Amino acid sequence: MSAETAGSVPATRTPNVRTLKFAESIFVPVFALFGSFLIFSLFLLVIGKSPIDFFTLVWTGGFGSSFSIQQSLQRSAPLILTALAFAIPARIGLTMIGAEGALVLGGFAAAAVAIPLVTGGAAAPIAWLIMAITAMAAGGLWIGLAGWLRHYRGVNETISSLLLSYIAIAIMNFFVEGALRDPASANKPSTMPIGDAYRIGSIPGTDVHWGFAAGVALAIILFILMSRTTFGFAARMTGGNVRAAKAQGLPVGFLMVACCAIAGCCAGLAGFFEVAVIHGQANASLVAGYGFTGILVAFLARHNPLMIVPVAIIFGAIAAAGGLVQRRMGMPDATVLVLQGIIFVVLLASETLYGRLKFFQPEARGDRT
Repeated sequence: MSAETAGSVPATRTPNVRTLKFAESIFVPVFALFGSFLIFSLFLLVIGKSPIDFFTLVWTGGFGSSFSIQQSLQRSAPLILTALAFAIPARIGLTMIGAEGALVLGGFAAAAVAIPLVTGGAAAPIAWLIMAITAMAAGGLWIGLAGWLRHYRGVNETISSLLLSYIAIAIMNFFVEGALRDPASANKPSTMPIGDAYRIGSIPGTDVHWGFAAGVALAIILFILMSRTTFGFAARMTGGNVRAAKAQGLPVGFLMVACCAIAGCCAGLAGFFEVAVIHGQANASLVAGYGFTGILVAFLARHNPLMIVPVAIIFGAIAAAGGLVQRRMGMPDATVLVLQGIIFVVLLASETLYGRLKFFQPEARGDRT
């Protein structure tokens, strides 16, 4: 083999393998998504409802008009941030499911720190900045703690992050129903409202709040961080083989805690926007399940920060169409939760397809590797 030919082999091998792997990473989630729709359609037929009507209403409620699209984008904002909170630790090999707790704790921290700012008459931009930093710090410390327990104490991160979520919700309830309860909140214990002057408005010309823009910006930043920097390379290497990473002298403990802290900051920021835009105060409404839906979004996106955005928009559209489905088809609003549950189960089952589909294997196709 000539030097020219020998030098050209790696150039022809790598793109082919990468292309097949990328195609597989797209095909499997899409296959799982359509498989879920088929199973859900059978469920609808069993209960005497039309699948065509259901999915038509979902499309209409999610993307059928300018108003619907804006509602879908608004619903997708917390999903983008909580999906990032799952995807970033996943890149380093950790299964963190505590985004719900970090969101709740971040939202509560933002509402708590807003009380002296509002009563003291602080300028709104300064109050927003302090609230956002406080929320991100609370979320980052909470999920970072789970990462620290995993590396330095060997505690399973899935269990610890889930238990920490329950603790975070209990902490919020303790203060909201006690020391920080607004006396005016008789029926639903809440903190003191921040007031309209301290509510964050929508992006000019739209009804979409700034949380969506923040989510998109963070997705781009984290994509660059995890795929175009030495930090991201070290994190991916650690996620691939911890022993090899340690043998290369990489700071595995720091990488784990840092990735978890970044994840917690994303979830905490989602809590800040829930308080500063949607609710205006901290109460039980913060526990809306966004942290768990974000896990599903991250799985479908294959933990790719850029792919999280369109997937989150799809799930935002499904959630936005829930009310329309309820009115037109006489079905509970929770019907969309059944669909999400089916998608999650089918998606988990589809994980076994990776590496088994011959079409995406270079050896089976006769390609050189």
